[in-house]
Amino acid sequence: MKISSDGWFPGARRVPSSFYDKRPETDDISLLVIHNISLPPGRFGGPYVEQLFTGKLDSASHPFFVQIASLRVSAHCFIRRDGEIVQFVSFDNRAWHAGVSSFSGKQKCNDFSIGIELEGTDMVTYTEEQYQSLAELTKAIQEKYPAIKKNRITGHQFIAPLRKSDPGLSFDWSRYRKSLTDK
Repeated sequence: MKISSDGWFPGARRVPSSFYDKRPETDDISLLVIHNISLPPGRFGGPYVEQLFTGKLDSASHPFFVQIASLRVSAHCFIRRDGEIVQFVSFDNRAWHAGVSSFSGKQKCNDFSIGIELEGTDMVTYTEEQYQSLAELTKAIQEKYPAIKKNRITGHQFIAPLRKSDPGLSFDWSRYRKSLTDK
């Protein structure tokens, strides 16, 4: 599947977020950042990630949500444990996923990156379905944004090493990279 001219992946379910803005340079989409998330932490399924990324998370739903319900964060896509891809922000726009970050000496990774969240934790193995969906999505992204080569795909832990640890030790980088074409 090819990404549409307006930056949406046709294989994804659209759940638009308002937590995005225009990129400073639309010609500089050159990095793919892999993350993980589960809400509440360590629990899979449910509506909470989508609610967080759309500003609808009820802080009374779980004690942990009190500290995150007011955050204005998003990712371009979220891949559930069953492989379903949910897209929140057009790839042409800047999602708010990386925070304070740096890649190859360049600051503010949100400006030039695409963020994909995997439903998971640093220590729980990701599913076969997630790896398949991630590979399919990555190939489509690389076709539309050719500056994103294999050496321009990284984890949140590497662009914000003192703040973040995702996608964590459970993410099989070798397996993922082998699933991609030589780009």
